[in-house]
Amino acid sequence: MRFINSSFKFLCFSKHFITSSTPKFSPFIAATMSTVSNTHNDVTITQIKQHPLQVAKRLEKFKTTIFTQMSMLAVKHGAINLGQGFPNFDGPDFVKEAAIQAIKGGKNQYARGYGVPDLNNAIAERFKKDTGLVVDPEKEITVTSGCTEAIAATILGLINPGDEVILFAPFYDSYEATLSMAGAKVKSITLRPPDFAAPIEELKSAISKNTRAILINTPHNPTGKIFTQEELNSIASLCIENDVLVFSDEVYDKLAFDMEHISPASLPGMFERTVTMNSLGKTFSLTGWKIGWAIAPPHLTWGLRQAHSFLTFATSTPMQSAAAAALRAPDSYFVELKRDYMAKRAILVEGLEAVGFKVFPSNGTYFVVVDHTPFGHKNDVAFCEYLIKEVGVVAIPTSVFYLNPEDGKNLVRFTFCKDEGTLRAAVERMKEKLRK
Repeated sequence: MRFINSSFKFLCFSKHFITSSTPKFSPFIAATMSTVSNTHNDVTITQIKQHPLQVAKRLEKFKTTIFTQMSMLAVKHGAINLGQGFPNFDGPDFVKEAAIQAIKGGKNQYARGYGVPDLNNAIAERFKKDTGLVVDPEKEITVTSGCTEAIAATILGLINPGDEVILFAPFYDSYEATLSMAGAKVKSITLRPPDFAAPIEELKSAISKNTRAILINTPHNPTGKIFTQEELNSIASLCIENDVLVFSDEVYDKLAFDMEHISPASLPGMFERTVTMNSLGKTFSLTGWKIGWAIAPPHLTWGLRQAHSFLTFATSTPMQSAAAAALRAPDSYFVELKRDYMAKRAILVEGLEAVGFKVFPSNGTYFVVVDHTPFGHKNDVAFCEYLIKEVGVVAIPTSVFYLNPEDGKNLVRFTFCKDEGTLRAAVERMKEKLRK
């Protein structure tokens, strides 16, 4: 994540946040220092400042994630949080009950490093049902601690320092941070409104002899875009022609509303060069469980498993057993899930349009991107500050999801993974208090 002017000027939102004149300190640490100085008389901020916070240069610019900052501000100002993408409702009872039974049944010690057999089998079954591809659960599936760890293991296990990796901006913030940890050179191709179409000619020009991989997220966070068959065919042709890998983040695959989700690995000639990453959290509203996985041919699985072994080694044993039960849910569960989210999307989109935003189509995920410029604020950060403090609603400024923050300064992201009452309350606040 790249902060505006390297210090992300809206740190001034909270009295605990340090100003841009002290960029070495993250806002979260600043809040911690303030708390320490108030509760322990023998420790002062001055003493702490004598020992500057230490961080490797490859991570200096990332600071505290935008999601942590905005969630803290939501609490501080009593704002309705339509920023961070976590549901305010619980997951299905049958999955939670499976976890309880696994715990009571003694499944509480280390799991096999790459996943308990039942979950690996369930992932293979679900992947075949979704894509038609038959994969070996023992050799081609690795269970990870959420998709974030699948991303990290894939990048750290398969990318060498100096390798080029191409992202589609705006992008999920962990991509750039993990690539920086791997010493990769990051290139980005910008998806632009209104349809956020993939600029294939620009992508073609960006690929060089040093390009190792393209990282795709479909359905796409934050825009809600789903990559089309034509776009994916073009990307696949470029990858095959230039011997480039694809890392495909598909955590929102069951939240594809108006278009079909297509897994890049399912395209001709692509399975052998694709790592498909997914997780349980979005589909089953269990984001705190952190159960994810990576599917790849053995020659790519080897590298990501090497990294996984030294990142987490293994993931929660009882939650893996419950995840297997979740993935074997009847088709009716996924139909109802999509129907419920489409109803939530309608509430938010119709409300945002009525308030006066320019709303861009969201074909998938549980996010909506809007143009905030009708309300007269200089950029997305300034608008989000106003929205929290004066209106009482949280959105995410999208400029942090670009290598060049200017590309996102007109856009903000709202989420609709909340109950309908919360969505309607947020809309009413905006209708009442948001002024053009």
